[in-house]
Order: sequence, then structure tokens, then C-alpha cells
Amino acid sequence: MSRTVRFHELGAPDVLRLEEVEVGGPGPGELLIRVEAIGLNRAEASFRAGHYIEPVRRFPARLGAEASGVVEAAGPGVTGFARGQAVSVVPSFSMNDYGVYGEHAIVPASAVLHRPDSLDAVTGAAVWMPYVTAYGALVELGGMRAGDTVVLTAASSSVGLAAIQVARRMGAVPIATTRGRAKAGRLLRAGAEEVIVTGEEDVTAGILRITGGRGADLVLDAVAGPGVTALAGGLAPGGRLFVYGGLSGRDTPFPPLGTMRARSMHGYVMFETTTDPVRLRRAEAFVSSGLRSGAFVPVVDRVFALEEIVEAHRYLESGDQFGKIVVTAGGRP
Repeated sequence: MSRTVRFHELGAPDVLRLEEVEVGGPGPGELLIRVEAIGLNRAEASFRAGHYIEPVRRFPARLGAEASGVVEAAGPGVTGFARGQAVSVVPSFSMNDYGVYGEHAIVPASAVLHRPDSLDAVTGAAVWMPYVTAYGALVELGGMRAGDTVVLTAASSSVGLAAIQVARRMGAVPIATTRGRAKAGRLLRAGAEEVIVTGEEDVTAGILRITGGRGADLVLDAVAGPGVTALAGGLAPGGRLFVYGGLSGRDTPFPPLGTMRARSMHGYVMFETTTDPVRLRRAEAFVSSGLRSGAFVPVVDRVFALEEIVEAHRYLESGDQFGKIVVTAGGRP
């Protein structure tokens, strides 16, 4: 038996329960992981509340797709992993099939990466979703190059902060957006070249001001909704807008052609990278290289214990965090 977070109905964070559950052994192509730390993502809050792109298919349901831990057992056909090895789990599977919120988790071996020696458990749970998301959209699909200007919305999120570092490593120029001035200074210290405070300045005007009227080469947008029109208006000719989240909770229009100077808007989900073995191999090499060089330093905002999962989800939904929220599975942090 192992303590596992489950929920028996859709709803607010209060529906989460910490329960004793029989774990079992790994099947073909699977690994049994002793979970040390869990990286929280907004997708999990959406799944719990019934607002995710994929509905909950059965109850009780589990949560979580990003964690770090130690291999305890390998299922038939799994090679390359040994008992006791430190690993990280990357989001690449449906939470209807697997979940990592607990002391133990069975996951597909294809979703597991060896954890670099330089990463402790907490940091190992805060790396892969943010950096692979940023890499997949900006580098793999967006073709980001040195000198490009990149606009990042929700820049104080774990993905936003990782994207700042990815842009810097590529020689690009990151421009952060944030709703209020409270986080502006921290974003500049985190590496943003400029910050647009959306509560004080029109986004299109801000982008054009910073770029001398040329516009941005790339936009990575976590907010979506009506605001994409202003972002599209700030694109340079040939620029590309990637929408990877829906924090606004509102319908996202295709911007009127008269306001979209590049006419290039794409949806992006991390699974485009993590479920493709070739792309995932390149992403792992890119992120690992950045970690070794010191160019990538994951930002962890706050660490909760597994017993505090309801409070952790409340904090996740508050939007007050600056970086990643992590939950430890081995007792209080």
C-alpha cells in the first residue's frame, strides 16, 4: 500500500484526498518509481476541475505527470534502467492512464529520463515540463535564432522563466509580459530584456516600442483568449505566435487579418515533443547541456508536503507564484 492522491468527483482543490492504495507491479514497458518530489502544473488543476482538454473518464481519478524519484522495478521489455537509479518523469501520457501524485507511481518507461547528478529531487521535478515546453515551441518548431525578439506572456510561470533562459542561451532577446508591476523587477533580474506591464500599457504598442516598430519574431502565449489579437498585432513580418495555454479561460479568436502582420498562429502542446522519441532525445540533450553549463537554473517558488496537496493546489490557482510549485512525497520539506 502507498499513499496516493485521488479525487472522487470534479471540483475545487478540496476534492483531493490522500488515500492508501495498492500500487502493484509494473507491466510491459512500465517502471515502478518511488516518488520523491512532484512538479505541479496547471493542467492538473484543470483536469481536477473538469476543464482540461481531456475529460476524466473514471473515478476515483489520479493526477500528475511530472515527478522525480528512484526506480524500484522495471516491467517486461524495459531496458536502460536499474533499481535505485535517480530519474525524472516527463509529461507524455494521459492522466486517465497514469498519475504521479503519491509515494509510488507506475509510469511508461518512455516517459522517464535519467536525472542528472547535479539535480536534487526537488529540482529534478521542476525541470522538464518548463524547459521542454519552451524548447519544443521556440526552438524545435519556431526555429528561434540569435537576434530574434521573443515575447513571453505569463512570464513569471515556470515555463515563462524557463523560456527567458532558453532565449538567452540561443542569443535571442526575451520580452516578458505581466499583469501588474509587482513582478516586473524580478522578471528583469531573471533575465528579461524588457517587461511590458499589461495593466499599464497596450501590448501591441509595447512590443512595437521595444522593437523600434519592427515587431517580435516569436510569441509564446500561455494566456490565449481575446489577448491574442494584441500579440498578433505586435508580430514582425514572418513572425510566429504559439499558444500553449488557456489561462484566460476565454475563447481564443483567430486575429483579424488586418491586425495580424504575419498571419502565423499555432497551437502547441508539450506532447508534440515528449511523445516523439526523436524530438524528446533532442530536447533532453538541449536541456541537459543548459543545466551542465549553468545557463539553465530552474526556479522553484515554494515546496509543499504531500499532506498539503489541497493547499498546494489552492496556491497553484492563485497565480501568485514566481516559478515552479513542488510537492515532496517523503514527508514535510
